[in-house]
Amino acid sequence: MENQSGQTPKKNSNVIYFLIVVVVALLGTDVYLYLQKNKSDVIIVSQSDEKSRLTTELDSLEAQVEQVNSSKTKMTTAMQAKNDSLQSMIHVLRTKLAKGTLTKQELATAQENVKQLRYFVAKYTSSIDSLQKVNASLTTERDTLKTNLATVKTKADTLTKQNQDLSNKVQIASALKVAQVGVAAYKIKGSGKEVEVSRSSPAKKLKVSFTVAANAVAQKGMHDIYLRVLDPTGNLITGGDAGTFTADAQSLQYTYKTSIDFKDDGSAYVVDWMNPSAFTKGTYTVMLYADGYTMGKTSVTLK
Repeated sequence: MENQSGQTPKKNSNVIYFLIVVVVALLGTDVYLYLQKNKSDVIIVSQSDEKSRLTTELDSLEAQVEQVNSSKTKMTTAMQAKNDSLQSMIHVLRTKLAKGTLTKQELATAQENVKQLRYFVAKYTSSIDSLQKVNASLTTERDTLKTNLATVKTKADTLTKQNQDLSNKVQIASALKVAQVGVAAYKIKGSGKEVEVSRSSPAKKLKVSFTVAANAVAQKGMHDIYLRVLDPTGNLITGGDAGTFTADAQSLQYTYKTSIDFKDDGSAYVVDWMNPSAFTKGTYTVMLYADGYTMGKTSVTLK
């Protein structure tokens, strides 16, 4: 009886020790799990913050690329290819970041990709800036060239007009003008002798005599002379030799055409014109033209 009584306390002590060990183990497990949970929460929060930061940085990088595209700068083929590549890389990274919680490896990879992407975007935008500066310089040069060309054209037009005016003045100055001019009617005898008359009935021809004024700029040599003969009623007399010519900036019909050899030596010239019809009483007017301008004018009155 005494032995049984002595073993009971010892057994109870063992149970107590066991329970203490179990409680301590449970507490230790709870502490470990709690710490692991906090560590996991810290990792998830850290990864979430990094994901948010990377997403913000991608937004910034994409905004830079879009700003370059909106500048309407004409890019080279290589720049356009780089632009497409950058936009594709941004899209891929966005897709990965949108999956949720990233592993450490995925997070490290995403960080490295964004780092490289930042470098490429900076280099790309720098190239675009350089291109814009070149384009701006070329635009300035083009505008300057246009201004210079417009100035040169204006000067050329002015010179052309001045040359034309000078040419017209020279042409006018070089045209032959009569110094003295006169006209008389003549009859022709049977012997062929010509006799000046003042009456219309026997008259058969007009003899126009003139000298040419001295002209140092006129071309020496043959010059065409056109006669326009108006009858007493003011009508132009024409015949088989009649034609047209240009004088004083208008087209005119002539009565008779001949030519003279101008030597600028004061020579006298005579032009005979046979009337294809009978003369009538009144005043006949004779106008002479040479080198595109009026040369002189004279008249004769027949009784």
